[in-house]
Amino acid sequence: MKAIKRLLRRPAPGQGGIAEDVGTAAAEMSGRLAPTGQAPLKVILFIGHHKVGSTSLQDYLSRNAAALSRAGILYPYVDFEGMAHMAATAAGHGQPEGSLPINVREPHNALAFRMLATQKNGGVPAYHKRLPALPQMLHAIRQQIHFSEPHTVILAAEVFANFNAASPKLIEQLTEQFPGAEFTVVATLRRIDAYLASWHGQRLKFGHKLNPLRTDGVDGYFKGIHFNYRLMIEGWLKALPEARVILRNYADVRANGGSVNDFITQTGLQLPRGLAPERRENDSIHRGIYEIIRRANVELPQPQAAELRRSLRDLAPKLDLPPSHSVELFGADNRARMLEQFRPIDAWLGDVMGREGFFDDLEAVLEPDPLPELEAARTALEQTDTLRGWRESWRGIETVETFLSQLAEVWPAQDKTS
Repeated sequence: MKAIKRLLRRPAPGQGGIAEDVGTAAAEMSGRLAPTGQAPLKVILFIGHHKVGSTSLQDYLSRNAAALSRAGILYPYVDFEGMAHMAATAAGHGQPEGSLPINVREPHNALAFRMLATQKNGGVPAYHKRLPALPQMLHAIRQQIHFSEPHTVILAAEVFANFNAASPKLIEQLTEQFPGAEFTVVATLRRIDAYLASWHGQRLKFGHKLNPLRTDGVDGYFKGIHFNYRLMIEGWLKALPEARVILRNYADVRANGGSVNDFITQTGLQLPRGLAPERRENDSIHRGIYEIIRRANVELPQPQAAELRRSLRDLAPKLDLPPSHSVELFGADNRARMLEQFRPIDAWLGDVMGREGFFDDLEAVLEPDPLPELEAARTALEQTDTLRGWRESWRGIETVETFLSQLAEVWPAQDKTS
């Protein structure tokens, strides 16, 4: 731990196990990573957390991958779609309109999901389509290093946050692909109440069937990486004891211009001129519509719930709603429970950083936001007549109309009791 603390205090620099062929090829390329007389390859691993601007960072790196590669900084792809994007942009064909395909924007999430699936004999989320097998993905990264000869490789995936909890071997399987490299591990952490509020909304956006945070919905997070930041990070510190470790408070990241600017500043990257600017991606949904979406996910057939989610997300900016951050999701009792259980985690993070505690404003977890969730949801529901122009093409619209009408009837009683 003392060695880690020393590394954390350093100023920023100026600038097998899965398949036999994986381990063999990694050994064969070890000399390629650090030729005699040259500095070792630098590998920067952004390991999350979720909902800290990771998608915007990935989008920025992907849109600029060709220009970065020419400057010796490789953001490697893992599938044919990503390779095609790199070839097209390197040839001067420009960027596609709108958001990048997810395999292009988030290649290392795809890699992380494939590694997790291999470890658990499971599957990859359906939105990462037509991915190669894991040995092919790792081979693709090795070949890009071989032919590009970068001085720096960046892997950025919030899904890496799951590795230690799933199996510390996953961290070893990833890092052993870069023998002789110098590692930097970057993680961004939000104060626990703000983080859980945002991550809960992300899960609602995915269609998950959840209990509200104001009741027992918070309990399901206490033992996992979405609450226990030590569980998320500690395995990386053990696997890479000589790595430079950068732990960032999301509040400081925002104050420093956002996830892209902060990542560049903290890692000391020297970027070429003329890069495409940062774009904001994966905006959070408004807390005022959380409860409508949550109830829809639980009570409606999946197709109708998905239609309602999409329409409400599009509609929310047009509604007269209070600021999202003013909506209280937890209640005083759950806030007190969260703080009590998070204190040891905050103390551990502070010890890693060589100070007393990590979040300077941790006691603010006890302070409820001013507007109860159900009151905000009722305000949103009263304005859903604006949705009528959006509903004409929906399938099963009668089911949705009935659901919204019943919700309007039952919530006045809930406002007094919940």
